[in-house]
Amino acid sequence: MDGPGGWVLHVDLDQFIAAVEVRRRPELAGRPVIVGGRGDPTERGVVATASYEAREKGVGSGMPLRIAVRKCPDAVFLPVDKDAYDAASAEVMGVVRGLVWGGAPVVVEVLGWDEAFVAAAPEADAGELGDPALFAEEIREAVREATGLTSAVGIGDNKLQAKLATGFAKRKVSGAAAPERTPESHVATTGQGVYRIGHDTWFAEMGERPTSALWGIGKKTAERLAGLGIATVDDLARSDVEMLAAAIGPTTGPWLRRLGRGVDTSPVDATPYVARGHGREETFQADLTDWADVEAETRRIALRVVEDVRAEGRLVTRVGLKIRFRPFLTFTRIHKLPEPTLDPDTLAREAVALLDRVDKDRPVRLLGVRLEMVDPTSDN
Repeated sequence: MDGPGGWVLHVDLDQFIAAVEVRRRPELAGRPVIVGGRGDPTERGVVATASYEAREKGVGSGMPLRIAVRKCPDAVFLPVDKDAYDAASAEVMGVVRGLVWGGAPVVVEVLGWDEAFVAAAPEADAGELGDPALFAEEIREAVREATGLTSAVGIGDNKLQAKLATGFAKRKVSGAAAPERTPESHVATTGQGVYRIGHDTWFAEMGERPTSALWGIGKKTAERLAGLGIATVDDLARSDVEMLAAAIGPTTGPWLRRLGRGVDTSPVDATPYVARGHGREETFQADLTDWADVEAETRRIALRVVEDVRAEGRLVTRVGLKIRFRPFLTFTRIHKLPEPTLDPDTLAREAVALLDRVDKDRPVRLLGVRLEMVDPTSDN
């Protein structure tokens, strides 16, 4: 839930994966570091994260490692180490949960390895909260002292505003150009690595930005809005809600307009995240050209995912397949099971059967299987 002072903070760790690697290898500090795949840029794989030094050379997440090494040949390439990132994330979140704001514990909603929303607990005294920017700095300092990792903090009157504010705060930490600002928005900023956007500064900060700048609006939705003559956040906020409902949907249309107005009523919720499913995918160093090999690899990957979901003790309701052909053509296929199950042979067979729903006329470079589980609150 939101704190008694009405503020929401969004904490986002800087270049998290790269920072964890530098923390355990201090000699890499200041050098361009690229993490991805098995850490070998001659192999197929993509960049999971890059340090700021590598980003300055044009390296970004999702970029093929072979391109990354051409852009930054002096970079240090490292393999992905999920266990290390899980442990570092748990360490950071433990620090944040241990803080006190307004004389009471904080409510922490974890979004992933490197980010979380924070609000004052209901029992906190609103009069004791003080300037939220001061508590934002307290969070950053506590995390840095305990873990050696740096962070940026966004402050907002709700989660949407706080999340967007963090993007501006991270630009200040990385040294990127600060966002252009109007004279009315001067109260939004705070110190290095902290940024504030509130109801009073929303349109000054966001109004002239494209709708894609909003958290929750991707490229396709932005293009759809543009087709309706809605290009900016201000356009979206002023749009006719009935028109949006008719054009985009009775639920999604009005929700998009609320985003344009900076409205978000969702609470900061400390309930632990429950995964809807698990998946694994693998990029092959040599394309698979024999379809029998494709089927065998699909089955192997599916059985590995079955072990992941068995640990949750929840039945599987949907099986998904991801397949990428050479050079980079990707398809996904999903099938709902007639009956939920955890039987490995059944799930592997369903995954292989999805291969019949794609053309088998090209070499395969990547395969992935995802198993979606029943809701933990259901009776299954």
